[in-house]
Amino acid sequence: MFWPMLAIALGFLGIAVLGVLAVKVFIEARRLGHQVTRTTQRINRAAEDLERAATDLAATGEALR
Repeated sequence: MFWPMLAIALGFLGIAVLGVLAVKVFIEARRLGHQVTRTTQRINRAAEDLERAATDLAATGEALR
């Protein structure tokens, strides 16, 4: 009777450990998603600034040297 109870307890412990690890992975994936969103917004802002600067430079007729 001892071995079946031990097997059940270890099985439950293994499932609990997998559950904790799954929650940690989920949290880190959400954090990564937020970082990707913020970085994409920063890149878009930088691209808009670059486009605006290029437009202003083209309007003045100056060439880069």
